[in-house]
Amino acid sequence: MILLANVLLALAKIVEVASGILTIYKYILLANVIISWVNADPYNPIVSFIYRTTEPVLRRVRRYMPDTGMIDLSPVVVFILIYLVQIVVFDTAYTYLMMFSSQLKGQAL
Repeated sequence: MILLANVLLALAKIVEVASGILTIYKYILLANVIISWVNADPYNPIVSFIYRTTEPVLRRVRRYMPDTGMIDLSPVVVFILIYLVQIVVFDTAYTYLMMFSSQLKGQAL
C-alpha cells in the first residue's frame, strides 16, 4: 500500500507542476496583451518568443469567436479557460490524489 500511496503522491506533484506551468503561461499571455498595446519591436527575441508561444492558442480561439472589430477578446477567453482547468481539473485531482495517498499511508501503519 505504501508503494501505491507514493505513486499517488507523485501524480499529485505532477499535477501541481502542470498547474504551475499554466500559471507561467498566463503571465506570458499577459505580456502578449501588454505588447499589443505598446506596439513593441517584433524582431526583439523576447517579443518573438512571446508571440510564438501565444499565437497558436489565440489563433484557435479567434477562429470560433465572432468578429468584434478592433477589440481582441481571445486572451480573455484563454484566461478563463486556463482558470477553469486549474480550478476544476487540477485542484480537484490534486486534492483527491493527496487525500487517497494519505489514507493509504494511514492504513499501512
